[in-house]
Amino acid sequence: MSPHSFDVDAANFQQQVMEASQHTPVVVDFWAEWCGPCKALKPILEKLAAEYEGKFLLAKVNSDQNQELAAQFGVRGIPNVKAVYQGRIVDEFSGALPESAVREFLDRLIPSPADELRAQAAQQKAAGDLAGAMQTLAAASNLDISNEDVRIDAAEVLLELNEADEARRLLDSLSADNKASSRVQQLLAKLAFAGSGADSGAADALRARIGADANDHQARYDLANLLVGQGQPAAGLDELLEIVHRDRTWNEDAARKQILAVFTLLGGQGEVVSTYRRKLASALN
Repeated sequence: MSPHSFDVDAANFQQQVMEASQHTPVVVDFWAEWCGPCKALKPILEKLAAEYEGKFLLAKVNSDQNQELAAQFGVRGIPNVKAVYQGRIVDEFSGALPESAVREFLDRLIPSPADELRAQAAQQKAAGDLAGAMQTLAAASNLDISNEDVRIDAAEVLLELNEADEARRLLDSLSADNKASSRVQQLLAKLAFAGSGADSGAADALRARIGADANDHQARYDLANLLVGQGQPAAGLDELLEIVHRDRTWNEDAARKQILAVFTLLGGQGEVVSTYRRKLASALN
């Protein structure tokens, strides 16, 4: 029996599946002794677990003996196979599939060499080694030039390196589906504010213009962008809200649209976003 294939139950499921999945994909096979299709599928899974040599782990759960566990994972019929990675179900299938179909399932699950380099680059980025992360991502791109996740990772690092033009080039090269993802939308919003906070001395000049004319909405708008670019989103949102209060339709509703852009920059959640969503709703009513 392969060391990468083992029986699990409720007592060791957390350690053998959920914790192990943080590093390696775990394929969980819910089966039972009386189930004919289970007897056809189980040897295929065990064979592939040995063949793939640890690229995935096979955890076998007797659903009759672990009914509560099966119910927790929404098992309604067996065989039922769930792929768990980093603590969550990422794919699944029911019924006995032929070996070729099981291989396709596994190949979707197992990280490619390029994805393994992405994980390495993420660790480098977290450690502050941005140059090293870019070198690793370049190697990942060479392995799989069509992998758009590599480009997204690289754009994120480039923004931290203040290489906005190159980051924009990478984001512009993405497919429409990836451009619409929440992560890319957040990066595009960050890109829109990149460089806005570079000239800290400009804030005094803008405040002077606003002091001389409280309805100088362009100065207030520019100040808001500068504050957001300097890492002061709440202060920037205050200025944008002031424009909405004074002239909601100014510059084709630019202030409201920019508030939404700041929300996207902040990931669409958190205390600042919640607070200013309420303030914006109040200003618009």
